[in-house]
Amino acid sequence: MTPGPRSVNGVVVGEDGLARPAWAAVDPMLREYYDTEWGMPVRDEQGIYERISLEAFQAGLSWATILRKRPAFRRAFAEFHPETVAAYTEADVERLLGDAGIVRNKLKVRAAITNAKATIALRGDGGLVNFVWSFQPAATPAPLSLGDIPTRSPESVALSKALRKKGFAFVGPTTMYALMEAIGILDTHLLDSHRRGSSGVWPHT
Repeated sequence: MTPGPRSVNGVVVGEDGLARPAWAAVDPMLREYYDTEWGMPVRDEQGIYERISLEAFQAGLSWATILRKRPAFRRAFAEFHPETVAAYTEADVERLLGDAGIVRNKLKVRAAITNAKATIALRGDGGLVNFVWSFQPAATPAPLSLGDIPTRSPESVALSKALRKKGFAFVGPTTMYALMEAIGILDTHLLDSHRRGSSGVWPHT
């Protein structure tokens, strides 16, 4: 008989013997995302623009909702190609608001277009990748449980303010902290997780 998942030291040990946080321990989609993508370094403009956009759409919703809709988001926003989205018109806004596959929020849709334009403009100032990664802190959290993980930091507050000055929208400090976790700027994997230290950005400490 195969043993079921069991909780140990803040993580859940799955049937495969690997330890993950509770949010990534049950749903196969979230488990795959956690095991292969979340927290791994993203260092390309289109990738970071996409994640800024999706983090904005996630505000007030669960990440699972956004992840399930990600294929539809990618179709709707031309794979988050900045030049293409920056050229979207009011007709495109109406098209997107009629797309049941995505989150139909007019402010967030407009923010994605605004942020595409800001991404392009930022190329003259070193580019989005260098800009965002310049806010990497000197140290990363070492959480034993989900309750130990902050929801914002001085760096995420500073990044939020800096992006707003560059014309970005829906980039609040909490949203930017989630972005920094997702793209590897921070390592907030629980210390006992099998993914701790896997990004290569931070050692397993």
